[in-house]
Amino acid sequence: MLSGNLVNGGTAISCPHGGRVVPASAPSSGVRIDGHLVPTATDVFTVSGCPHLIDGVPHPCVTVRWTPERGGVLIDGSPVLLDSTSALCFSAALLPQGPPVVATAAKGVASR
Repeated sequence: MLSGNLVNGGTAISCPHGGRVVPASAPSSGVRIDGHLVPTATDVFTVSGCPHLIDGVPHPCVTVRWTPERGGVLIDGSPVLLDSTSALCFSAALLPQGPPVVATAAKGVASR
C-alpha cells in the first residue's frame, strides 16, 4: 500500500542544498486541491537558487526527476506525487545530487 501526503502547488519543495523546486509550467492536469494545481510525475520540475559547489565550482541542481511506485493514484493516466515519492535532483550535466526535500503537504492519500 502506498501512502503519503499529496504534493500540490502549495507544497514547499527544495533541493538538498536549499534551492527552490517548482513545476516548470502549470501542471498538465486541471485537478486542484485547496485551489492549488496538482502536478504529476510527467510534469517537469526545475530548481532555482541552488548554491551547491564542488571544489569551489558551482554545480547547482537544475531539475528533479520523480520515480513513483506502481499502483498509485493517477490523474489522466499519470501518477500523482506524494511527499513519500522517490525523486532525485540533477545538475545540468545530469549528475544526481540527492533527493529533494518535500515539506509535508496538507492532504493524505492512500492507495491499495
